[in-house]
Amino acid sequence: MKLHDEKKRWENETYRPLINRFPERRETFSTSSGINLPPVMTPSEHEDYLDSSGFPGEYPFTRGVQPNMYRGRLWTMRQYAGYATAEESNKRYRYLLEQGQTGLSVAFDLPTQIGYDADDPLAQGEVGKVGVSISSMADMEALFKGIPLDKVSTSMTINAPAAILLAFYVAVAKKQGVPINKLRGTIQNDILKEYVARGTYIFPPEPSMRLITDVFDFCKTEIPRWNTISISGYHIREAGSTAVQEVAFTLANAIAYIQAAIDTGLAVDDFANQLSFFFNAHNNFLEEVAKFRAARRLYARLMKERFGAQDEKSCRLRFHTQTAGSTLTAQQPENKIVRVTLQALAAVLGGTQSLHTNSMDEALWLPTEKSVRVALRTQQIIAHESGVADTVDPLGGAYVVESLTDQIEALAREYIEKIDGMGGALKAIQNGFMQREILEAAYQSQRAVEKGDEIVVGVNDFQVEENIELEALQVDPKVEENQIQQLGSLRKNRDNKKAQSLLYDLKEAARGDVNLMPVLIDCAENQVTLGEMCGILRDVWGQYHPPSFI
Repeated sequence: MKLHDEKKRWENETYRPLINRFPERRETFSTSSGINLPPVMTPSEHEDYLDSSGFPGEYPFTRGVQPNMYRGRLWTMRQYAGYATAEESNKRYRYLLEQGQTGLSVAFDLPTQIGYDADDPLAQGEVGKVGVSISSMADMEALFKGIPLDKVSTSMTINAPAAILLAFYVAVAKKQGVPINKLRGTIQNDILKEYVARGTYIFPPEPSMRLITDVFDFCKTEIPRWNTISISGYHIREAGSTAVQEVAFTLANAIAYIQAAIDTGLAVDDFANQLSFFFNAHNNFLEEVAKFRAARRLYARLMKERFGAQDEKSCRLRFHTQTAGSTLTAQQPENKIVRVTLQALAAVLGGTQSLHTNSMDEALWLPTEKSVRVALRTQQIIAHESGVADTVDPLGGAYVVESLTDQIEALAREYIEKIDGMGGALKAIQNGFMQREILEAAYQSQRAVEKGDEIVVGVNDFQVEENIELEALQVDPKVEENQIQQLGSLRKNRDNKKAQSLLYDLKEAARGDVNLMPVLIDCAENQVTLGEMCGILRDVWGQYHPPSFI
C-alpha cells in the first residue's frame, strides 16, 4: 500500500474517531505565517526532500553552510552588550569573555546610532541609556582597552553611521599595532531595514547606499575577513512581521544591496562572501527551524540564478541570530528562560553561525551580570550537554520541517517577485508596501492574543499575582556630564587645524564619487568626532524624512 493511502487509512480509522472523542483545542493549527499544519506528515507529501535539500556544505546549502557544521566548530556565542560609558562597557565585555563568550557584540546608545556627539543638545537625556556612548576614537579605544582586536571577533549594531564606527575601530586596531587585514567582525550597516522597521536613519537612501557600497569596496581588499553588512530580518520580525515576511523582506533588501554594488562596478564574487545576515529566533519552534533552512536555500538560488555567482562561497547565507526581544514579557520573568532556550535551540537546529540569547530581565531593566550569565549558560548547555551539536541538520528529513521549508521558500519568493514588480526593495519601502504588510501582520497577531486565540503564558493566561522588586542596573546621570567634559577636553587638546582640514576634505569627498573610507579613517585617527563627521555629511546630503503613507 502506498504511503498516501496508508495515511488516509490512519486518518479514517484512528485519527478521526479520536477527534470525535477529544475535539481539537483549536479548529485549525497553523504557523505564525498562516501555514496550515496537518495532524501528521508522511514522505508522500515530500518525496523529493533529499533532492531539494542536498548535503551540508553544498549548494543550495539548505542543510548548512559547512559540511561538518558544529562538529568542527561551535557557533560564536556573542552576547549583545553596551551601556553608559566605554569604560563600563569594557568591564562587561571582559566579564563575558571570562565566562566563556567567544565574540563581542556592541550596543550603541541612541545619539551614537543617529550620528550625534554626547554633547549635542539633541542627545540630552539619552547618553549611555540604551547602549554605550561613542563619540570619538578615544571612546572606542577605551571600549576595547586590554582586548586585542586580532584575537576577538566584534559585531557592531550600527547602521546609518556604520562606516564611521568602522573607521574608529580600524584606527584603534592600527594604534594597537594590529594589521587591519587580520580584523574579524561585522558592522550591521543595513539602512533599508531602518527605513522599514527601526527608524535610526540619518541620510536619504542614495547617499546611504553609497556609504554601504564604499564599505564593500574598501573591505574586499583592506579587511577581507570583515563582514561588511549584516542584512537584518531581526528588526523586521520585531516590528511584527511573520516568518515568511522576515525572509522575504530581508532577501529583497539583500538584492538591492547586491545590485547597488554591481552598479558601482564591483563583481559579485568579489564582495558577496563578506555579506552576512541577522535573523530573529521566535517562538514557533518548527517554523523557525524551517525558516532558517528556507532562507539559506532561497538566497543560494537567487545568487546563482539572478546574479550569476560562480563562487559557491558567494551563495552561502551566513547569519547571526538573536532570540526574540518582542517575546520578553514583564510578567513572570523566569518564563523567559524557557522561551529563550527554545528560541536558541531553534537557531542552533537551523544552523546559525552566531547567537545572542536575551536575558530574562531585559523587559524590565538593563540586564544584570547574573542574568547575562544565565543567558550565556543557556547557549553553553545547548552546545555541550544537549547533543544537538553532534550531528549536522538533526531535523533534516523530518516531514513537517521539510514541508515547512518548501512552503516558506515558495511564499517568500512570491513576495520577492511582487517587490520586483514594484521596482525593487527601495521602491517598495518608499511606497510603504513593506511597512503596511508588517503592520497588518502585527495587528492580526495582537488581536489573536487579545481574543485568547494565542496564549502567552503569564500574560493572557496562567497569570499570578507578583511583586517584582527593582534590581536594575541603572545608568548614573553623571555619565552624560562626564562624557560632555571628556569631549570638551578632546577638542581642546587635539590639533584643531588638522581636524578642520580633514572635515573640509570629507565635504569635498562627499560631493564627489571617491571612496569615503580612507578619509573617514584619517578623521578618526585625528580625533574628529562622530557628530562632526555626520554633520558634514548632513550638510552635503541632507536628512531623510519618511513619507506619510499610513
